[in-house]
Amino acid sequence: MSKTGRPTKYTDELIEKAKSYITDYVKYEDVIPSIASLSLVLGVTRTTLYEWEKEHKDFSYILADIKAEQEKVLISKGLSGEFNSNITKLVLGKHGYHDKQDVGLTGGVNVIIEGNDAKL
Repeated sequence: MSKTGRPTKYTDELIEKAKSYITDYVKYEDVIPSIASLSLVLGVTRTTLYEWEKEHKDFSYILADIKAEQEKVLISKGLSGEFNSNITKLVLGKHGYHDKQDVGLTGGVNVIIEGNDAKL
């Protein structure tokens, strides 16, 4: 059974253009590489990119490389102060980074239960 519909834009030339975007994203006036920007550069929707990621192993590596480069740039420029810390923290949240604070009690709390002193 053959597929019907619009022919795919997925070609070797498109793959090369996607790979070059990772190293030359600043050429497109991007501060960090992004999948949204890649979709504009390639002239396809983000949904199409995610479908290609599932269908083509080589394309899944391209999206993984974009995410890794984005993470690297965010960390580097966030630590150097080149990027706004709030925005950096927000975007790094998409990479699994989270601001965590441990809040605990020091000492103890005395609770009286039926005349007994219990320490928590």
